[in-house]
Amino acid sequence: MGSYTNQPDFATEAVAITPSDTIDATTKLGKAVLYVGTGGDVTVIVQNTQPSSGTALTVADGVTFKNVSNGCWLPVVCDYVLATGTGATDIVAVK
Repeated sequence: MGSYTNQPDFATEAVAITPSDTIDATTKLGKAVLYVGTGGDVTVIVQNTQPSSGTALTVADGVTFKNVSNGCWLPVVCDYVLATGTGATDIVAVK
């Protein structure tokens, strides 16, 4: 994480998340990387990507990482994890 501007070399915050297809302050991760506890597909909106709709996220707005393993780090800086297209569980947003 130290390779990103203005981020420390270690995590300072971690929170378990529930994937959602809604854009609001409670679902925005704010430039987090993900830890996937139980594997599966993970669909994310990468940092600074503008969704096509004002309040709803769609799979077309993001990218799906297929078959992410159990206990795996997904080192992609993202703002949202979509419910549609995400089968993985026990996801933790770390920043």
